[in-house]
Amino acid sequence: MATLISSQPKAAAIASLVDRLEAGGALLPESADNLIEVVGVLKSYGVVLDAYWQNLIYISENQFLVLFPFFKYLNGEVTLQRLFKHWWHDRINYEFAEYCMKAMFWHGGGGLDTYLDTPQFSELATAAIRAKLKGNLLMQGVNALFPGFLLEQIRQLAYYSGLGQFWRVMSKMFLDLSDRYDRGEIRAIADVVDHVKTGLVNAAAMPITYAVEIHGKTFDIIPQSAGLTFLMDTAVPYVEAVFLRSFPFFGTVSYNAQAQQISSDQAKFNYGALFADPLPIGGAGIPPTLLMQDMTHYIPDYLHALYARGLRGEDDLRVKICLSFQKSMFCVTTAAVLGLMPYAPDTNSPAERQANREHLEAWVKRLQDSQLLSVQSS
Repeated sequence: MATLISSQPKAAAIASLVDRLEAGGALLPESADNLIEVVGVLKSYGVVLDAYWQNLIYISENQFLVLFPFFKYLNGEVTLQRLFKHWWHDRINYEFAEYCMKAMFWHGGGGLDTYLDTPQFSELATAAIRAKLKGNLLMQGVNALFPGFLLEQIRQLAYYSGLGQFWRVMSKMFLDLSDRYDRGEIRAIADVVDHVKTGLVNAAAMPITYAVEIHGKTFDIIPQSAGLTFLMDTAVPYVEAVFLRSFPFFGTVSYNAQAQQISSDQAKFNYGALFADPLPIGGAGIPPTLLMQDMTHYIPDYLHALYARGLRGEDDLRVKICLSFQKSMFCVTTAAVLGLMPYAPDTNSPAERQANREHLEAWVKRLQDSQLLSVQSS
């Protein structure tokens, strides 16, 4: 496959990838090493996501309209020992979870983004604000002067909760994948894709809701009647915002408008996990470095052994993890793309097969400038 990708024009490479997807394959080619990398890094990622989602949910529910949440990363366990570990940076980097949340919040998309601009949300959020500010004359005055400020804070908290609920499902899915691999049930990249696709389909209709308790009373922010669901209102916007768009890394490009290094068209942002250059990972100020550092602590032995065979051993461990992580996210993307196909993959209708192919072609073309072609030969 490496020779094919390097010797043929990009259009031919794209067509080859579409053919592979139509035949039931994945964006990532089958190989023993790819399987080890994907399952191993998703095992580590699942452990880290378990910590991330719990903190996001804690912040959304227990730090509701706390404007200076100094202890938000401690999950309510504020002790001197934990504070010292936090200051010494002996901890999970929850900042990366917030980075992903802010990418979703900024890029928007899906039913959650639409709901947060509805009168229903404003009414429910306003009721929660009144309850929270009861007896606080200073904040009541601030809210009167700037009536949109606290509403915007609650919109952001809704994304804390939404991303937390999404990651809660994904964390279990990845850890279950690792357990199945250990039992010998996962033997190919296609098995990984099928596992993730099944998990996404099973959770697709799971309701996304959000409520907070204030002075012993529960206030709905996203009620079940809003009709928000896991797949279309968190999973798909997450892929769009984090896998595809995201933000350019500070220090690698200029944010100066006159420099024009960043497109003014938000839809043209291609800085997500599937597009990122792995080489800067490990450098200061690069947000994914935080995730890669967190995952270093939970890499299984079989993946350590694979990395140790490399030219630099584990001296460039974060970069290696980033490369493996991108491979794993191409598997997750494959599952999402196949799950969103307009018709069954095995349909016999020529019109439906053509619609499916156009769906696959659109996705592969969108990913053509990502690391997609690079992982074909790695």
